[in-house]
Amino acid sequence: APRICVLGPSASGKTTVAMWLCKHLDAIRISQETLLFKETLALTKEAKAYKERKQKIPNALWANLIQERLSNVDCIKQGWILEGFPENQEQAWMLQSSGIFPRHVVVLYAPDTVLIERNSGKRLDPITGEVYHTTFDWPSDELVQQRLVKPEDLSEEETSKKLLEYHRNFPGVFQIYQKILKSINADQPCVDVLSQVLTYVQTRHRSAAPFTPRIVFCGPPGSGKSLQAALIAEKYHLVNICCGQLLKEAIADKTKLGELVKPYIDNGYPVPDKLVLKVLADRLNAPDCVANGWVLHGFPRDVEQGEELQKS
Repeated sequence: APRICVLGPSASGKTTVAMWLCKHLDAIRISQETLLFKETLALTKEAKAYKERKQKIPNALWANLIQERLSNVDCIKQGWILEGFPENQEQAWMLQSSGIFPRHVVVLYAPDTVLIERNSGKRLDPITGEVYHTTFDWPSDELVQQRLVKPEDLSEEETSKKLLEYHRNFPGVFQIYQKILKSINADQPCVDVLSQVLTYVQTRHRSAAPFTPRIVFCGPPGSGKSLQAALIAEKYHLVNICCGQLLKEAIADKTKLGELVKPYIDNGYPVPDKLVLKVLADRLNAPDCVANGWVLHGFPRDVEQGEELQKS
C-alpha cells in the first residue's frame, strides 16, 4: 500500500497531483482540508476551533490528527497520499515520533513568479473547504462552480509571505527525507508532471536490510517453470519447492497430512486446496525456507489458490 507525501509551495499543484495519484493508486487522500471538513475524528472539533478563531493550529495537534486518520482501516489497507504535510522540520519529527514514515516524498517546485501568477486562479468552496483552480482543476458540477469564492489570502503580498516561509522551512524537511525525496519541476505540462510523479512513486528504494527471497513461478505447461526454478535455486542457494513433488513426499513420509492426501493422488483426483495449503505452509515455515528463502512452482494454478496463498 502506498505511503506518499506530496509537498511543495503554494500553487505548485499539490492538490492536483495528490487527487490524481489517489485515483490511479486507489489510495486515500489526506490533506488539511479533508481533515478539517470531511472527517469526524475525535480531534477535528479542537482543530476547527483554532481555525474559527483564526489561530494557527499547533503542530502537535496536526500530527495527532493525522495519526488518528492514518490508523483507520481504509488507510491501512489502501495506503495514503498525505498532501502538504509536513510543512516544517518540527512537523516531520512529530510524524516520525508517531510512527508515520512515508515511503516516497514528492516535492513540486517552480519559479516564485510562476507560482504567484498561478495562485491568482485559486478558488475556494466555502461549504466543503475544497480548493479548485480556474485553469488546472475546475469543477464539473455547476452548483459547485457558482458557489466558489476567491480566497482572502490571494494577494501578491500574502503569496510572497507564504513562499518566503516555505523557502525558510523546506531545508529542514529536506534534511529528514532526503533519501526518499524527489524534486519535480511543476512548471511544465500537467501530463508530464503526473507521469514523472507516478514513475517515482512506483519505484522501490534499495535497502541494506537482510532480504529472504520468496519467489513463485507461474506459466503454462511446458513453459520451463521447473528448469528456471532449479537454476534460480542453485544460483542463489534457495530451497526449490515443486508442489506436486511436495505432496508425493508427504505421502512417502507417511505424515498425517500425507495420509489425507494419499486417497486423492491414488484415485487421480485433484487434492483440495485446503490440504495443499497446509502441506505448503508446513514446508515454507521450515527453518531452511525461513533462513534461505524459497522458490515455488506448481502452485497457485488459479486466482482462488493465489488468494488463499496470500491469506496464509
